[in-house]
Amino acid sequence: MDPNHSPGARELLEAQTHLYKHSMNYITSMSLNSIVQLGIPDIIHNHGNPITLHELASAVKVPPGRTGYLNRIMRLMVHSGFFATTKVDYKNQEEEEVAYILTPSSTLLLKDNSICLSPYVHVVLHPSIVASCGFLADWVQGGDGDGDDDHDKLAVYEKTNGISFWNYCGQNHKFGKMFNDAMTGDSQTMNLIIRDCAPIFEGVKSLVDVAGGVGLTAKIICEEFPHLKCTVLDLPHVVASLKETENLKYVGGDMLKSVPSGDAILLKWTLHDWSDEDCLKILKNCKEAIGGKGKGGKVIIIDSVLSDQRSNGDQESTELMLIFDIMMMALFTGKERSEKEWEKLFLDAGFSHYKIITSMFGFRSLIEVYP
Repeated sequence: MDPNHSPGARELLEAQTHLYKHSMNYITSMSLNSIVQLGIPDIIHNHGNPITLHELASAVKVPPGRTGYLNRIMRLMVHSGFFATTKVDYKNQEEEEVAYILTPSSTLLLKDNSICLSPYVHVVLHPSIVASCGFLADWVQGGDGDGDDDHDKLAVYEKTNGISFWNYCGQNHKFGKMFNDAMTGDSQTMNLIIRDCAPIFEGVKSLVDVAGGVGLTAKIICEEFPHLKCTVLDLPHVVASLKETENLKYVGGDMLKSVPSGDAILLKWTLHDWSDEDCLKILKNCKEAIGGKGKGGKVIIIDSVLSDQRSNGDQESTELMLIFDIMMMALFTGKERSEKEWEKLFLDAGFSHYKIITSMFGFRSLIEVYP
């Protein structure tokens, strides 16, 4: 809209619709969370055929007087693309009834699916995370206004909840498991494109997956490229009881202090959690870890690369990355980065050059960084 142009009634009404929609987008998120809690995607999948509202209400054990509430939630979820509808004959009568079927988005919520992202929905809509996002205005203004120089060293989450996100994961075992399950589900997406990664692992004999969690990404890589020896580095309590194999080992440690040596270091969706200062420490440790590998050593990063918002790229992916950027600010001290910001980090850490393969992992890119 031209700032010098006085908007007419139609423009203002369209602006009102836009404002109201974005103000209440959390209702769509909470409705999504509710259908995951109720197990509706699994119920539809296990039904084997399109399922009517009354059949669904019976399976969910909704009292007859509340079926209308379920119908309204499902109507929003259909509009948002998580389910679709079709017409079916109802109890051998002449009339037809609307029935629900899954869409690609809701198949990602199935518990028995190879890629299950239901835990991820629960994590990002956890009350402690939602509460943190409610204090962004206070955070921008300096929190409690005490002028503390350490203000930016604490995330909104820690200022809001009195504990850092990572410490909360460690102390609250139920949430910690849910978070690991969420990251495991995300790692399963590696299966979709791992065969396309063969050139990336060519000549690599040993790989260290830094902050690799329970090691699912490393397992997928090992299965596809059995010549590789993989090591997963994560905090001691994360890897303590994990079972090793001939080509998969676990090391408890702190990536901010040191990284085990290898031909290649993998950082999957890790650096966006951390400030530039901490990323430099991690990258310098990674550079040292491949220091004895000559020209064959490299760091492989799977993370977002923010595009120029003026470009005609994938708008949905760009919006998602911008949303993640705010989440990184709320939960940690990290951020999503543009190519220019990535480049500065790499050069400041002592690397000579890099290569970006954009959008290889959906909204995330693959970056190869060389010493």
